[in-house]
Amino acid sequence: MSDLTSLTLKQALDGLRAKAFSSVEITAAHLAAIEAARGLNAFVLETPDKALAMARFADARIARGEAGPLLGAPVGIKDLFCTKGVRTTAGSRILGDFKPPYESTVTANLWRDGAVMLGKLNLDEFAMGSSNETSAFGPVVNPWRSRASNTALSPGGSSGGSAACVAADLVLGATATDTGGSIRQPASLTGTVGVKPTYGRCSRWGVVAFASSLDQAGPLAKTVEDAAILLASMSGHDPRDSTSLPVDVPDFSSFVGKSIRGLRIGVPKEYRIDDTPADIAALWSQGIAWLRDAGCELVEVSLPHTRYALPAYYIIAPAEASSNLARYDGMRYGARVDGASLNDVYELTRAAGFGEEVKRRVLIGTYVLSAGYYDAYYIKALKVRRRIADDFTAAFEKVDALLTPTAPSAAFGLGDKAADPIAMYLNDIFTVTVNLAGLPAMSVPGGLDAAGLPLGLQVIGRALDEGVMFSVAAALEKAAAFRAKPDRWW
Repeated sequence: MSDLTSLTLKQALDGLRAKAFSSVEITAAHLAAIEAARGLNAFVLETPDKALAMARFADARIARGEAGPLLGAPVGIKDLFCTKGVRTTAGSRILGDFKPPYESTVTANLWRDGAVMLGKLNLDEFAMGSSNETSAFGPVVNPWRSRASNTALSPGGSSGGSAACVAADLVLGATATDTGGSIRQPASLTGTVGVKPTYGRCSRWGVVAFASSLDQAGPLAKTVEDAAILLASMSGHDPRDSTSLPVDVPDFSSFVGKSIRGLRIGVPKEYRIDDTPADIAALWSQGIAWLRDAGCELVEVSLPHTRYALPAYYIIAPAEASSNLARYDGMRYGARVDGASLNDVYELTRAAGFGEEVKRRVLIGTYVLSAGYYDAYYIKALKVRRRIADDFTAAFEKVDALLTPTAPSAAFGLGDKAADPIAMYLNDIFTVTVNLAGLPAMSVPGGLDAAGLPLGLQVIGRALDEGVMFSVAAALEKAAAFRAKPDRWW
């Protein structure tokens, strides 16, 4: 049954519908693969009994002739999504053994469409990180290894568990979230496809909040088509989320394979930064050539406020985190450390429950929101955010999509950047602009660097125009013909 884990989601769904194998069989194959891959530390909670029960139910539905877009397909869930009765931690000690009495809208949509839950996936604590090293459960190990070294590599973050599982064939697909690049950067570092949809396309209800105006759920998958299938199930208007957009969900899969001849693709000159590794610069040039060969017109565009994006992001995101994380105080749920007074309980609980990176961001956020600094930092950052969005609006008057690198490097060693927060934050340099503007973007694997590690190309689309984005990404995927998989060492 091990061959079943190498299938793409689309191949698995076709096999299930043709009754070439059952949901129980493919679920059992994935559970065995997960058990054998515990050295990756990608799961924080395996749910084999629940998975097999869901698989048996899916098989019964298939036997009755029922249909569902994901019927019988085993997937993994980032442990930021609340799952009813199943422990949800956000990668933090402060939530303790919290078992939500409700289901997030995104996961409820997946179960409605017949998906099977294999377990909860590791992540940076409260999604704050770019290497999956801030998790209370320890770092995830990238299944990829450099040709030159056996050093353990980071899968990126915060959705490192999701990306590693997809790359190692432990799941057919996975949910993830993207606040500043936390879907796309891990996708680039693991040779997988990651989609950050338009802000409001997927409901945030039941997703543990980091920065509410930036957070957006999306899929990590093996192929562009798989990502389209998952996003269609994850999307949809939700009246419980005030930022959820009341728009129809397109058939994203219908855009995969569609001709892109005649499209105008923008190449932002501000993304040509100093010290870009030669392999990444070469891949970007190759991506431009692939799209030109596919009949696109490539146009240089300017996004002049790009250089202010990271500073603005690291004011706005911590400010919102400071507000959102105030609810974790040892009173209603999660961990609690008793003290001599109410203030002692608050302080001791938060000191013990939060990791160092979360504490750092909460302190930064509290500072920029404090009297005397609110106007100087937070309001100014919001004005910069508006300018960044305006830059994209102007660019999309001339082009249909944008092409950039996804990340400034291939996978790096665990521990290499942990001691330098600024170096870690720079991993988001190509991705944060999209979150600040609320636009859709995705990372597609384009090739390997000199050390044999995957590199990704990023396609950015207009708001709510994921269709063109999927068409361009599929054309890149076809041209790149990326078939590499990590050599099994775990």
